[in-house]
Amino acid sequence: MQKNNRNIMPLIEFIKIDKYHVSCSFKCSVTNRSIISVVPFEPYEGKIEFTYKEILLHPILSYNRYYHTPITIFGNNCHETIILKAFEKVAQHFVWDEKENKYVYNQ
Repeated sequence: MQKNNRNIMPLIEFIKIDKYHVSCSFKCSVTNRSIISVVPFEPYEGKIEFTYKEILLHPILSYNRYYHTPITIFGNNCHETIILKAFEKVAQHFVWDEKENKYVYNQ
């Protein structure tokens, strides 16, 4: 089963976002077990990097690029989200249950 936002959404117990991290708690409704994944609060496709020259010569542009880069936490039509990144870190704890048609905690 392909991991996507629709398959993972039922597992989400809570999401906590702070300045630097996104913490996601994934909870199995069958076993009632939870696991927390913490990922950096940054765009999924990579870190925003600047050269010293960019910051020195274009400080306002660099600031705007950093603070106004869209970050997708969750989206039905997006295959690269922070939620998927968080789930990938803990995916080994879950298996796809064909009968239940959902992910369940793998004991």
